[in-house]
Amino acid sequence: MDSMDKTVKFNVKGDEKEASPREILLTVHNALLEKDYNPINQIVGYLLSGDPAYIPRHNNARSLVRRKERDELIEELVRFYLANQPVDKVK
Repeated sequence: MDSMDKTVKFNVKGDEKEASPREILLTVHNALLEKDYNPINQIVGYLLSGDPAYIPRHNNARSLVRRKERDELIEELVRFYLANQPVDKVK
């Protein structure tokens, strides 16, 4: 049998574990700190505008942050914030 008759299996990033929104935000935060940017300002700028120029290419942060939709990143931030607040009774 000729090698041209065989089907070759091709796998694109199928074996890589997809990064969670939390992992992405922490990686981006660290990259911004390493580049001496204010991470809060830069991440907020990206989340509000969608402009990836707010995130550096350092440590592949820009590519990584674009793997998730911005609403998924915001959802993670809100979930974390609310989970870490004391529960008070509404008066």
